[in-house]
Amino acid sequence: MGRYDGRVAVITGAARGIGFGTAQRFAAEGASVAILDLDESSAQEAAGRLELVDGAKAVGIGCDVVDGAAAGDAVQRVVDELGGIHVLVNNAGITRDNLLFKMTEDDWDLVMNVHLKGAFNMTKAAQKHFVEQRYGKILNLSSVSALGNRGQANYSAAKMGVQGFTRTLGIELGPFGINANAIAPGFIATEMTDATAARVKMSVEDFRAAAAESNPVKRVGFPEDIAAAAAFLCSDEASYITGQTLYVDGGAKLG
Repeated sequence: MGRYDGRVAVITGAARGIGFGTAQRFAAEGASVAILDLDESSAQEAAGRLELVDGAKAVGIGCDVVDGAAAGDAVQRVVDELGGIHVLVNNAGITRDNLLFKMTEDDWDLVMNVHLKGAFNMTKAAQKHFVEQRYGKILNLSSVSALGNRGQANYSAAKMGVQGFTRTLGIELGPFGINANAIAPGFIATEMTDATAARVKMSVEDFRAAAAESNPVKRVGFPEDIAAAAAFLCSDEASYITGQTLYVDGGAKLG
């Protein structure tokens, strides 16, 4: 038996990268999985690639998490099509990196909206179901950049905001049988970090090698590393953990 047999997990921004890796892990452990992404065709294609355990299902749903009505509709669709909701992973995110004097209001607002308003909208929509059934697991994606990172004033502020949001959810929702935690990844090899390499005019190989040298374990992370932590924090084994942020960064923040 898998840890998530009979459970339904919703992961936002899950058509690729950390989100898809997390969706794969939940599916492997028996969950039915809803992949939410801005583009429904990409979400559906990703859902079709999941290797499901017998009896589990997967759906791909297009959703702009910044739109509260769309978030509510997406959660209701998950409940209708998959029979419930037990786990919510708020992973959707974007970057609009620039030094402060070059950063525009749109750069700031877009990042804040997707990371913070998006997590708020999805959590508000899901918690109604969680409270009614007195059970739910919420996982928010923060980042080591929450501790500050050159050229990421918007992203750093949003990701630290995610940690404050998570602690407050732990306080408010704990009495209703709901756990809320966050993961703060370090450097994870994804399309997003590959795009950063191109922007700073480095090869992907050199960019990853430099990142590996910056942490004690001397390697970069992969979506599977975050998915493993997510699978634990959203399981009943972690029922006495709430309001916490786990840094999964190869020890980078120790320096």
